[in-house]
Formats: sequence, structure tokens, C-alpha cells
Amino acid sequence: VQLQASGGGLVQTGGSLRLSCAASGVSLDYYAIGWFRQAPGKEREGVSCISSSDGSTYSAESVKGRFTISRDNAKNTVYLQMNSLAPEDTAVYYCAVVDGMCTTIYSGYYLIDYWGQGTLVTVSS
Repeated sequence: VQLQASGGGLVQTGGSLRLSCAASGVSLDYYAIGWFRQAPGKEREGVSCISSSDGSTYSAESVKGRFTISRDNAKNTVYLQMNSLAPEDTAVYYCAVVDGMCTTIYSGYYLIDYWGQGTLVTVSS
């Protein structure tokens, strides 16, 4: 199983990026898929998640209204569209196959089956 995260880069405040998480060896539509991020000196946090059952999406309060998670089953890829980026969004972003429900990623007590390798997002002020 491999999760290939891509799409990170350097963007100015207010800009947009779209991250992609392409999978091989696993069908993403069978699992809850989450995006996490880890900023320098901070713990990893759950950002957004899309469920396997009905495609429901969840986002952390800090990104609601700005980030949108989606899935293309034909391409076996999950996306994170990030708009209105701010310097506090600077982090390494990871996608992951969540073992369980999306809501667990905001509790700190989540289990991950597979992690992607991370992609760096830097937002300049």
C-alpha cells in the first residue's frame, strides 16, 4: 500500500493550493481518509476527513469554510482544496487511511492504517 501526497508548495497569504493523495494497493472509497498537518514544534492535528459510507466530510474549526476535502473514486485519489490560506496553515500535510470513523481524528485517539509521506505547505505573509 502506498499513499502519495502531492501539491504542496509556497503560496502567499490568501492564496490557494490543492493537495492530492493518490493511492495504490488500497481502494480509498472503502475507508475514511483524513488529512492531517504538523507545524514546526506542534503536534500533528486532524484537518479534514471524508467518510467511506456516505462521503460525509468533516473539517476542523480552524479550516471550516476554507478547506474542502473530496474524493475521486475513479482515480483512487482524495483531494484537499485549500483556499484563503494563512501563515498559520504552514505545515507538512499528510493523508492517511483512518481505522474507524472520521470523527476520531479530532479526538486525539485515532488509529491510522496507512500514512502518506507528507507534502510541505508554506504560506508567506
